[in-house]
Amino acid sequence: MTSFYRPTTFEVAACWLPGLVPDPVPTTPREVGRPLEAIKTSVRRATGGRPVAVTFSGGRDSSAVLAAATAVAREDGHPDPVPVTFRYPGVAEADESAWQESVVRHLGLSTWRRIDIGGENDLLGDAARESLVRRGLLFPATMHVKDAMLRELRGHVVLTGEGGDEVFGDRRSRALLRVARGRGRAGTPRRVALDSLLPARRWRERTAAASSTAALTWLGRETTARLADEIARDAAAEPLSYARGLRWLRRRRASRVFLDTFGQVAAEHDVVLAHPLLDDGFLGALGAAHPWGFPDRTAGMRAVFGTLLPDAVCARSDKASFNRAYLGSATRDFARRWGGDGVDAALVDVDGLRAAWLSGFPPGPTSLLLQQAWLASVGAEPVR
Repeated sequence: MTSFYRPTTFEVAACWLPGLVPDPVPTTPREVGRPLEAIKTSVRRATGGRPVAVTFSGGRDSSAVLAAATAVAREDGHPDPVPVTFRYPGVAEADESAWQESVVRHLGLSTWRRIDIGGENDLLGDAARESLVRRGLLFPATMHVKDAMLRELRGHVVLTGEGGDEVFGDRRSRALLRVARGRGRAGTPRRVALDSLLPARRWRERTAAASSTAALTWLGRETTARLADEIARDAAAEPLSYARGLRWLRRRRASRVFLDTFGQVAAEHDVVLAHPLLDDGFLGALGAAHPWGFPDRTAGMRAVFGTLLPDAVCARSDKASFNRAYLGSATRDFARRWGGDGVDAALVDVDGLRAAWLSGFPPGPTSLLLQQAWLASVGAEPVR
């Protein structure tokens, strides 16, 4: 029987699993060659000649993985991978069709599975409710809407772009690198670079975390303060060098639980998941080739995937939002009827939470609270 991690009451309210786990033992040898060749190796290792699908939103990360998988298939004489894309009619901010078409056209792919989604991805839609009753609360909440896609891909290896935001994002070394390369103006950028070196980093991380958690207006004051403390503690533990920071990414408990849970749900459908951007060999090669990282995300994408993707894709700065695709009409219908039960009032402002669900753009970090409240409303017994 599958054993899923059960988030605590605080983790449900925070919609996050703070904390670090021991550094995992690398499952693959450290690669010392070019990062692009390392990620191709990770794709080969994961796929083994089996049918391959790639979850493809059109963003930079999924585009990079699709491009790498396509290159591997053609080098090895295998069928091209099949991009699988969910489209959300009526959710304008989730529309990446122009970017998707650009990448598919550039790669010359002839097969592309596009699935129009209405309310099927709602975190309180029919599929999610069935999964919630059967599986209980999971982290993250989106695990409850994966079955439809996975059911159609039975027998496939499915590659995702998970981890790209973190691997190519704003790591601790970036401010130093930008100043060293003369890209930091006098003033704020140089102060940020200096802050990254100082021993009082946790205090500075606490200030930054407090600023970001202030937007979570449905949380009680003590809950917000605790969450900011937890985030700051984890962030302050990030090593200074980019190479070592990539290993730190693999230690974050939220990431570990997410990958484990997604893998377990996929295994129920005879689907093997792989996340090439988080592969040990790729991270080792990336850190060896760029020990202090990149001055910005575009530079990282160009350095690794510039030969495979259109430069406009590597350089794009916008990003789709899928909140309304997950928190839609079923969410609002429940919020209107909700009597405030099922959440811990010591952690959460009930009126603020209802207002967040009924807003035009319901916040993603309310998703676990939403599902916990719904489970309580139907009298579902907790699944252990």
